Amino acid sequence: MTFDAFIIAIILGIVEGVTEFLPVSSTGHLIVAASLLDFTDERGITFFISIQLGAILAVCWEFRKRLKHVAMTLFVEKSSQKLVANLLIAMMPAIIIGTLIKGFLEKHLFAPVPVACALIVGALIIFIAEKRYKKSPQHVRIHSLDDIRWRDALKVGFAQCLAMIPGTSRSGATIIGALFFGFSRVAATEFSFFLAIPIMFAATAYALCDTPLSFQSEHWQFFGVGFVSSFVFAFLCVRWLLRYISRHDFTPFAWYRLAFGLFILVTSGSGLIQW
Repeated sequence: MTFDAFIIAIILGIVEGVTEFLPVSSTGHLIVAASLLDFTDERGITFFISIQLGAILAVCWEFRKRLKHVAMTLFVEKSSQKLVANLLIAMMPAIIIGTLIKGFLEKHLFAPVPVACALIVGALIIFIAEKRYKKSPQHVRIHSLDDIRWRDALKVGFAQCLAMIPGTSRSGATIIGALFFGFSRVAATEFSFFLAIPIMFAATAYALCDTPLSFQSEHWQFFGVGFVSSFVFAFLCVRWLLRYISRHDFTPFAWYRLAFGLFILVTSGSGLIQW
């Protein structure tokens, strides 16, 4: 593996790790970063699968005690059964709708300019959600995972479908959608993290089955570097976000999305950067 490839793997791993669980769109950032780094060869899809797997395992490690408890008590404890049932319910809309429109989205929307538009629209939705959250605190009725009903999980599942549009953000769609549906920030974030585990494992498995894996040894070294980079930075980001949302809101992420989206549109329209 060349030094340039090593640096590209680290950079893209960092981008995935930092953005996967923040409401800023990891897919959008990866599309933009890959475009800037001219990383568009046949390794791309498989590499993105490997670094996404790193991010998934990072959140599994962070919640390992809770996941172990759920696994050990699944057949005897109602709270564990309820959490698993709610996660399965929330997964269904994305699985069904994603299977139907995956090809269309990849063909028409996986490009920097559509990503920029989704970033801007998502920013406006975050502003609205936070304004509503602060104006009507009595709207919040779900303060922990145990308070979630199956109907709440289903609503979040439909909100997650918006993340199929590159630039929307899976975590952003689920967290901000949950805020609209009466979740507290902490409950919304934790449910988003737990929901990420099965849905991202399912997406990774589907992509692996749909992607040829005939690569040489240096390619696997490239994937390994990206995987480790993604795991480390996703783990750090998850821990930071859990502390952050206990005292702050999501408005700074909206401002970031707005600025980044406008930057892409301005530089693309002016020809300053050939995205």
